[in-house]
Amino acid sequence: MSGLRDRLRRNAGGGGDEARTDRRVDRVVPPSGHTARLTLFTAAAMAFLAVFALALSLATGRLATRWGQQLARTATVRISAPAEQMTRQAEAALRVLRSTPGVASARLLDDAQISALLAPWFGPDLPLDSLPVPRLIAVVEDDTGFDARGLRLRLEAEAPGAVLDDHTRWRRPLVAAASRLRLLGLVSIALIAGATAAMVTLAANSALAANGRIIRVLRLVGARDSYIARAFVRRFTLRAFFGALAGTLAGVLAVLALPDASPEGGFLTGLGFQGAGWLWPLTIPPLTGAVAFFATRFAALRSLKWIT
Repeated sequence: MSGLRDRLRRNAGGGGDEARTDRRVDRVVPPSGHTARLTLFTAAAMAFLAVFALALSLATGRLATRWGQQLARTATVRISAPAEQMTRQAEAALRVLRSTPGVASARLLDDAQISALLAPWFGPDLPLDSLPVPRLIAVVEDDTGFDARGLRLRLEAEAPGAVLDDHTRWRRPLVAAASRLRLLGLVSIALIAGATAAMVTLAANSALAANGRIIRVLRLVGARDSYIARAFVRRFTLRAFFGALAGTLAGVLAVLALPDASPEGGFLTGLGFQGAGWLWPLTIPPLTGAVAFFATRFAALRSLKWIT
């Protein structure tokens, strides 16, 4: 007993001995099976979910940028006029558009292209000849852009049946929705970190309560609370780190199994990481370990005050 007391006092005293005994300090307290499994499972599950939340946040950020850039540089001119005036007003609108600064191109869509645009709603056999379908002109801006208000006034004078749609009312809700999804992904990551801290705290409290008698014996032979807390902190931090490492690996493999981004699939096929984004999952295990470190340290120092 006296030898154990001397060794604990030397280890708990700090200085160079503290650095050399960090790797063996967690052996002082016996492991608890259920808390070990709980910590590993919680860290792995939360890391797995964090990978998908991170992928969602990055994908929606890319989506908002792409939608904003693509829709911001396109516009549509709709021409609604009597059948005998349709061709004349379409030609007048094209002349106005092609002479407008900031317009890179203006192209009149033919019946086949209009039918393809309406096919998702009305089917492929829509009889355009018997329906008053307006003519459409696809407009693409250059880098400088055009003055929408001035262009509307010119179209009103040259082609009264022409209506300019610069996609503003469509672009803003789409970009806002993508931005909110990105925020939701970040909030989910914060909630996952909070849930991980809560579960690790509960597991640490359970382990401290289960080892109450051993803690009292350690105190009798001279161990300080900081020394005892360090044993629990090291053990739970390593468990959380390796659990998160396994969960992150499983999450990355699951993301790799998702379909690649494609125009046909749209948003649901673009949830993976791209380029340097693949480095972000590597931050999950060390961050999980840091969360476990502070949560366990807080729980240990707080619980040791109540163990007498």
